[in-house]
Amino acid sequence: MSRLKDLYKNEIVDAMTKKFGYKNVMEVPKLDKIVINMGVGEAKDNAKALESAVRDMEIISGQKAVLTKAKNSVANFKIREGMNIGCKVTLRGDKMYEFLDRLVNLALPRVRDFRGVNPNAFDGRGNYALGIKEQLIFPEIEYDKVDKVRGMDVIFVTTANTDEEARELLRLFNMPFAK
Repeated sequence: MSRLKDLYKNEIVDAMTKKFGYKNVMEVPKLDKIVINMGVGEAKDNAKALESAVRDMEIISGQKAVLTKAKNSVANFKIREGMNIGCKVTLRGDKMYEFLDRLVNLALPRVRDFRGVNPNAFDGRGNYALGIKEQLIFPEIEYDKVDKVRGMDVIFVTTANTDEEARELLRLFNMPFAK
């Protein structure tokens, strides 16, 4: 079992119960899933770009990536409905906690001029979105094998009802919010 999962079971539940006054352990918010999404704009012209993006995503997440298709046609972007334009991965359970651990302790500190993540990127329902500008911050990615620097979105889906509860939950998981 992962270190963060143990931390959640032991310390985070106690701290959250103390701060928000939950009467039942099941009321305490928890991390439900982490969705990693990578849009690949040049996939319409270059199929190899999408393949390398999928490969990078699978290396980072440790799980098979799913291709995402365009929902509707956009003439200005030369995209037709049903074209492959990106990839995503949904992490749950031990893989989710392991990814969170690597993100917080290894990847984010490697970002240039890092001062913390945006504390206001919550959606009003207790979910947090984080944009990463380059996949090179993950230690698993080999710099020499990268054809193009790509960004990705990481969405933390929690069972929290408010942004304040979700912010406290992620803070207890050592998420480095900017002051």
